[in-house]
Amino acid sequence: MLIRTDETADVGTPTGKMRVYLSRPTREGRFPAILLFSEIYQVTQPIRRLAAMIAGQGYLVAIPEVYHEYEPPGCVLSYDNAGTDRGNDLKYLKPIASFDSDNVALIDWLEEHPACSGAFGAFGVCLGGHLSYRAALQPRVQAAACFYATDLHSATLGAGQADDSLARATEIRGDLMMVWGQSDPHVPYAGRRVIRDRLEEAGVKLEWHEVDGQHAFLRDGAPRFDAALFLQAMSWTNALFQRNFLPRPA
Repeated sequence: MLIRTDETADVGTPTGKMRVYLSRPTREGRFPAILLFSEIYQVTQPIRRLAAMIAGQGYLVAIPEVYHEYEPPGCVLSYDNAGTDRGNDLKYLKPIASFDSDNVALIDWLEEHPACSGAFGAFGVCLGGHLSYRAALQPRVQAAACFYATDLHSATLGAGQADDSLARATEIRGDLMMVWGQSDPHVPYAGRRVIRDRLEEAGVKLEWHEVDGQHAFLRDGAPRFDAALFLQAMSWTNALFQRNFLPRPA
């Protein structure tokens, strides 16, 4: 499916305008909207290629700049020590309530978009994996794919480093897919067990994958990129969204 990737919008939130990047099919129609959450580096080229991959399956994909309160529109942090330090500083500076109000504002805006069908999903990697999980707490989000979500097991996302993400697991009503690399130092085995035990206890509709991969194994062009796992992960993602958003036979 042919797509376009040249659209942006500045969406109003309670904490200021938030730049959003859109990828969507070129043909006319209304499509399920996928909120795509980036790593700590914001909307990098690998993130935009992920968005294109998903949009090409028939979705309206929206990538927000998660640090819009602290960086100017269009800011992309570099994949180096300085960019990593800045990204990590900001994820512990921004209040968790602001991450959530961004999600609500983006969903509200997308509901009025002429290419949106009114159905919503989420996808995220690293920091974005946690934010995709937070999006799943919103009742309008039907399915969320969360890849190597950082700070979830330790409950340390946001200002004060005391988030309530796992504590609110019973609020998730849609399908949740979580994918982890077994060699990920950010979310070790014990942390993954904390997350899975809590989700099982809460009765979440859960799809769980642990693979022989490292943190950020989806980021193409990086040393940790695993092309085979990338294709497998996109297959899982496509199946998750298809079963939630494609019409079922009568």
